[in-house]
Amino acid sequence: MDHNPDRLSIWPGYFDIRVSRRNGRRVPKDSSVIKPDLEGLFMAARKVGLKKIKREEDSSHPKRPHGKEGRLWVSRAGAKQSIGANSKEELLQLIGGEWRQIQRSLKDADAKRVAAGPQTGDRRARSQRKSRSQSQPNQKSSFKKRGFKKR
Repeated sequence: MDHNPDRLSIWPGYFDIRVSRRNGRRVPKDSSVIKPDLEGLFMAARKVGLKKIKREEDSSHPKRPHGKEGRLWVSRAGAKQSIGANSKEELLQLIGGEWRQIQRSLKDADAKRVAAGPQTGDRRARSQRKSRSQSQPNQKSSFKKRGFKKR
């Protein structure tokens, strides 16, 4: 690919919270995410306000040739015009902060959904839910059926 000074290459590996700064993370931990992927990076970049974005899937970072993580190409002029980011680092921190917020809100929504339990009329979800109090009486009756005595 030809060199274009207007394009910025953004890799999902820049946002991995499990990786140290020395090994390739380019944002602080409070702007990092747990399992970075290209789709999440694209959604966060869109939510920040970037318009000129191009996705390139199945490309690997030169330091990580074994992983086909993909990358985003972002227009430097478009980033400055739409969100006012003067440098790549500033752009990365804005995207990382938004991505972290998206992940937190998804995690909170999932926790609320699990805590609420299955909805009324959702037979499949209700049948999959087993409680501990229901399983103990069945064990006692199975011991009685087999002729075992309780000690």
